Amino acid sequence: MATATVPKTKIAGGSFLIEDRQPEEVFTPEDFTDEHRQIAQTTEEFALKEIVPNLEKIEHKEFAVTRDLIKKASELGLTSVDIPEEYGGMEMDKVTSAIIADYIAKSGSFSVTWGAHVGIGTLPIVYFGTPEQKKKYLPKLASGEWVGAYALSESSSGSDALNCRTRADLSADGKHYVLNGEKMWITNASFADLYVVFAKVAGEKFSAFIVERTFTGFSVGAEEKKLGIRGSSTCPLILNDCKVPAENLLGEIGKGHVIAFNILNIGRFKLGAGCVGGARTSLLSALNYAKQRKAFGKTLVDFGLIREKLADIATGIYVGESLAYRTVGMIDEALRDIDKHSPDASTQIRKGIEEYAVECSILKVWGSEMLDQVVDHVVQIYGGYGFVEEYPAERAYRDSRVNRIFEGTNEINRMIITGWLMKRAMSGQLALMPAIKKLMDEVLSGPSMSEETEAELTAERALVGNAKKVALFAAGVASQRYMMDLAEQQEVMAALADIIIEVFAMDSVLLRTLKLMQSRGESGSALPIAMTQVYLSEAMARIEVAARKVVAAASEGDNLRIQTTILRRLLKHDPTNTIALRQQIATRVIDAGKYVTA
Repeated sequence: MATATVPKTKIAGGSFLIEDRQPEEVFTPEDFTDEHRQIAQTTEEFALKEIVPNLEKIEHKEFAVTRDLIKKASELGLTSVDIPEEYGGMEMDKVTSAIIADYIAKSGSFSVTWGAHVGIGTLPIVYFGTPEQKKKYLPKLASGEWVGAYALSESSSGSDALNCRTRADLSADGKHYVLNGEKMWITNASFADLYVVFAKVAGEKFSAFIVERTFTGFSVGAEEKKLGIRGSSTCPLILNDCKVPAENLLGEIGKGHVIAFNILNIGRFKLGAGCVGGARTSLLSALNYAKQRKAFGKTLVDFGLIREKLADIATGIYVGESLAYRTVGMIDEALRDIDKHSPDASTQIRKGIEEYAVECSILKVWGSEMLDQVVDHVVQIYGGYGFVEEYPAERAYRDSRVNRIFEGTNEINRMIITGWLMKRAMSGQLALMPAIKKLMDEVLSGPSMSEETEAELTAERALVGNAKKVALFAAGVASQRYMMDLAEQQEVMAALADIIIEVFAMDSVLLRTLKLMQSRGESGSALPIAMTQVYLSEAMARIEVAARKVVAAASEGDNLRIQTTILRRLLKHDPTNTIALRQQIATRVIDAGKYVTA
């Protein structure tokens, strides 16, 4: 079993806003064990040798090919890392799960198919199934003999999943639940063997069921014609007096939301990791094209604006890795001491993952939006060819867009980020309110003298520290203005989430770079330092926009002027020469011909 060398420090979810961590307390890709690196290599080799040569067949919905690839992946253990050994799985850590999601991402369509099978199609049974259910179904899912799917959404209840209309009624003899309704946008629908289906028992109690394809009354509708991920299967499920054995109730009646929301947390960190892998694939494509394409007597990589885009892509990957592996490192640490054989092991594991719900949502939002920017840059680098189907830029551009909808829309996740933190603050689980009060007292008493330090990246540390203060200040202003009605102010909640997202990204990338400097020295960390400085500078500008939006919405008159003055003080910093830094990043990446960190 691969076990991450995570520093033994259990960290509270969301505490990045109010606590300063040391570099040695965060997990980064540089901490991968030899086994982790071997898994990354194995996954990438599988993707390059098996998935990439079959891209056209996948895109043309040759699902026999897709199923065969899932079977081959299972032979390498790539479909069973989260399944206990006693049920045919590998039972590895969450870092390994993230690594596979990251390095398998060579095709959006296949990544979606694979992700639905190993994640939302399998994990509900892993974490909520009875021993009998696990014994019956998990070995088949682990081996790739069966493919899994997850049926939550309906035409009238996508994000509002708990408002589903699908109904489940217990038969008179108590032997079956009879399901009636229709599920929409179900990944793997046309060829899956097993579906986790959500329905309301007696029309009221939201619950989950394990439904086999062969059950009476179950059928699959026509394939959707999609903008992207065209090689994945997406169909409605039709349940017409579908008879489901009573023993196939998954979890408790009326507790379906517990299954749905916990599984989505895992899906979010895997999706975020997959977006990082997709960005790495797109960078390689852009580099290969830009190095051979000529215009005005020069290759594209000689033009400043092209180099700027390449530098931005590389920086996005570096920051994305920092976010993804810090998050899963914390999750692994939370799960480290759980006895996997205890009766409540699954409950403890779910709670350990749920602790980092806000970080998982951040990773999902940040990763999907980063990848959208990356594929947009790649289409632009390809120019007219980027708009043509036979070139990879066009497909990547279309495939990326759905990531902002999957696993809860980015709008929903922004509400989760702010709402989850405020809820924890109100309950006393996170000392956010005392931190906000302390900051408000500090800023209202006037500027304080800052101490000179000799620490590495002093200016960058100060920038991250001030970003945290802006987040607390904006949250304090909004809380004072709206109090218990804050959750109803979606625009303010989303702007606060934007600040929080940037704070976690800034904090994560700075800690990773400081950790690299400890092992490599400053000269050996020139590229990570440059990427960190570029990101911090750009992130601070985005934080300023969001913070001004919050303050302007929550204040007026003299109060607004005072708070704007405080914001200016917190946001004050010297400008960074990002042009020179991007030139440095681009030069190294072009010379390497791929994404590198040294």
